[in-house]
Amino acid sequence: MGATGRELARERHWICAQRLRDRRRALGLTQMDVVTRLGGCTTNRVLSEMENGRGLDLGWLPELATALDCTVTYLVGLTADPTRWEPDDHGPAARSSSWILGPDIPD
Repeated sequence: MGATGRELARERHWICAQRLRDRRRALGLTQMDVVTRLGGCTTNRVLSEMENGRGLDLGWLPELATALDCTVTYLVGLTADPTRWEPDDHGPAARSSSWILGPDIPD
C-alpha cells in the first residue's frame, strides 16, 4: 500500500530538516555563520528549531539554499546532488508528486 499525501509531506519535512543541518555541517558552518549569511534576518535559535523539524517555514527555502550553497531541490530531497536543480529519477518524489500538489490536487 502506498503512502498517503500526509505521510509523504511528513517525510519531506524531516528530509528538509536533516538536509539543512547536514549541509551546514558539511560546509563547516555554525548556525551563527548561516544566520550571518542570511543577513541576520533570523536567529540561531530559529535555525536550530528548523534543523530539528520545528518551525520549518518553506518560505525560507530559497534564502536557506543560497546561504548553504545548494539548491532548493536538494533541500527538499528531490536530488542527492546539492548543486543540481533537476530532480533525480528515484526517491519519494518519483513515486508521486502529491507531496507537492497536496492530496486534493491530482497528479
